[in-house]
Amino acid sequence: MQISSRFTIAIHIFSCIYIFQKDYKITSDFIASSVNVNPVIIRKILSQLKSKGLVEVQRGSGGASISKPLEEITFFDIYNAVECIDNGQLFHFHENPNQNCPVGRNIHNVLDIKLTQIQNTLEEKLKRITLADVMKDTQYYILKEKNNINY
Repeated sequence: MQISSRFTIAIHIFSCIYIFQKDYKITSDFIASSVNVNPVIIRKILSQLKSKGLVEVQRGSGGASISKPLEEITFFDIYNAVECIDNGQLFHFHENPNQNCPVGRNIHNVLDIKLTQIQNTLEEKLKRITLADVMKDTQYYILKEKNNINY
């Protein structure tokens, strides 16, 4: 299992918007140059974030902005916006375990509760981290780099 790169790209998008919003028009091309991906990917993710009310996007070359205070946007919000989770389930269980096999017959009994616990733990952790945390760290590293400080 691996969460797609859409999640980290989305966080990168928020970071670009926040850090550069006063100095540049934040377009998909601008963000794509930082993420180093095709602008089409950025537009798709921006669309997903917009549909969840996390960003605003002006048509054409109007640019993107963050819709809510950073403290109110959690990793969980971003995760829900950009990850394709079928029926709210992180883990996709293989459809047809062999019912004639004692393992196949019981594998759901063995794994279902454990997988739900793992998903719940992940979601709780994602709910505790906000974009404000990310921007604080981002600004720290930019300042450190700018001042050539090595700790």
